[in-house]
Amino acid sequence: MKDILNFLSDLHDNNNREWFSANKERYRAALAKHNQNVEQLISAIAKFDPTIEGITVAESTYRIYRDTRFSTDKRPYKDFFSAFIVRGGKRSGFAGYYLHISPKGNTWGEGSFLAAGNVCPEPYVLRSMREEIEDNAELMERNILSSGFSLDRNNALKRTPRGFEVAPEYEYLLRQRELCLSYPLNNEWFMANDWQERTVEMFRRAKPFIDQVNRAIEYAYEEYR
Repeated sequence: MKDILNFLSDLHDNNNREWFSANKERYRAALAKHNQNVEQLISAIAKFDPTIEGITVAESTYRIYRDTRFSTDKRPYKDFFSAFIVRGGKRSGFAGYYLHISPKGNTWGEGSFLAAGNVCPEPYVLRSMREEIEDNAELMERNILSSGFSLDRNNALKRTPRGFEVAPEYEYLLRQRELCLSYPLNNEWFMANDWQERTVEMFRRAKPFIDQVNRAIEYAYEEYR
């Protein structure tokens, strides 16, 4: 992992095409190691979540090249590696397990983190999620608390949406525009020999939450897709 962290740190400081071209072999070596790590994570997660069985590295990872056409930020490369390990692949719309490796931070946040859940759901999917919260808010809160993650509330509504009702202590769940948990990491996390095992254990703890969210997504797909 040291080579990956060093490459991403240097890319953060030298995010231009000239530097990247001169360091293309470093990139290829770091990417190969990252892909190997993702393959191992997929295999480990599939042991407790059968929906991950058969998912490939290509279905879980992203290109390093940024689409700058509609952005004021013209840096050509992402200065992080990531993977979204989820049933059906990264574009399926289901909730899954996300790894983000960013030794110096970036526009996504302060640095590396794990995440579990679903972001940017379609309106009909979000409605189904809120119906699940109406029916099982206590279970959802229990699944969040037992996961060891924190609910990402940065994009929450200020008021409870109309047409939904739960006990007052669970209204914060209905205000969510997406259901995603996060767990911040530092560089030391990746330098330990057992970082993959600890990552998999965190994801295993988040599985009940993911299962509950995916139950709502499955219903939305069956009814409205």
